[in-house]
Amino acid sequence: MDKLVIQGGNRLNGEITISGAKNAALPILCAALLAETPLKLSSVPALKDVGSTIKLLENMGAKVTVIDDKVTLDASLITNQEAPYEMVKTMRASILVLGPLLARFGHARVSLPGGCAIGSRPVDLHIKGLQAMGAEIHIEHGYIEATTKHLPNKRLQGARYYMDLVTVTGTENLMMAASLANGITVLENAAKEPEVVDMAECLTKMGAKITGVGTDVITIEGVERLSGAEHAVVCDRIEAGTYLVATAMTGGKVRLNNARADLLDAVIEKLRDAGATVNSDKNSITIEADGYAKLKAVNIRTAPHPAFPTDMQAQFMAMNIVAQGVSKVTETIFENRFMHVQEMQRLGADISIDGNTALVKGVSYLDGATVMATDLRASASLVLAGLVARGETVIERIYHLDRGYENLEAKLNSLGADVKRVN
Repeated sequence: MDKLVIQGGNRLNGEITISGAKNAALPILCAALLAETPLKLSSVPALKDVGSTIKLLENMGAKVTVIDDKVTLDASLITNQEAPYEMVKTMRASILVLGPLLARFGHARVSLPGGCAIGSRPVDLHIKGLQAMGAEIHIEHGYIEATTKHLPNKRLQGARYYMDLVTVTGTENLMMAASLANGITVLENAAKEPEVVDMAECLTKMGAKITGVGTDVITIEGVERLSGAEHAVVCDRIEAGTYLVATAMTGGKVRLNNARADLLDAVIEKLRDAGATVNSDKNSITIEADGYAKLKAVNIRTAPHPAFPTDMQAQFMAMNIVAQGVSKVTETIFENRFMHVQEMQRLGADISIDGNTALVKGVSYLDGATVMATDLRASASLVLAGLVARGETVIERIYHLDRGYENLEAKLNSLGADVKRVN
């Protein structure tokens, strides 16, 4: 199993290009199931989860061609409407095939998904939304069995559905399903994340009729069929945010190309509060900082977009453990998203937890040690801590990192870091 070995203490300088967003690419790949002609995508990141999704679609009968960051998906001859356990057990995003399979083919059999163990992310909102559109759904032997055979024309029916919790994948799944439903569907308390907006833009290019995206009420007027289109996946705001925090901690000046500041307002505001200088233009962000010794600790509280993203919580905790002062980090989205705390303490962090809030007291230095990654963003936070720790930090179980960061060590090394991947 691969590990990362980091020699800390190097400043970061230079420029890198941010990849397409994993959290946008995965649902858009699944949206290809809705189309009767090929969907052509660009800026698709080369990540483990993307590869797993492509294999899943190929297993269903889709023809997929990958050339660099360009992916063409032809789902015109889908022969299998099942997502088996062995193909989805490590990836929660696999639930995103449920809506399009049911909408286009009237049947789906999808294993209950796996993924990072950061807390409960129930699929009941997906199921209830599809049931509101008339689907008949049962859960048996770990599989979701769904059908529309009893409905007029065997098609989902438009409905009004209020989601009890804001859910990104739930919004995306139901938006895809509603695109081929009979009538109009209204999704209330919908997610506003940029990845939801990007997916809606792709669906619109495919012929869907969607309004209200980016607000908490999305309206979808179902159409008879969808066709392929060409679409570039939006840049990864979480990857960009991670490199911004890395530069703030190590000190230096870094320019991120293919990055949009308008997707990172809450993150950039907190970085400026901490003492970093952040500037941007339409397609890039530049950060300059003196390093962690000059940073001020900042309080953060995660919440759905446009508030501070839960996917940046662990990275900011890494910054706070070496910043000046005391900070509170409050996690409101996932109940198990402090699993990185114990590993940070091995490096010398001073953190105490009370419920969903971590009290972080900045220390003057960290010492390198062997730590274990527990989930995707926790892995990234340990990398950031390792970049400023004295001596050598070894991060085990980095397969989590490969699910969400494309060429992480290569990009960091191009900026002056010392990061090696070893077996």
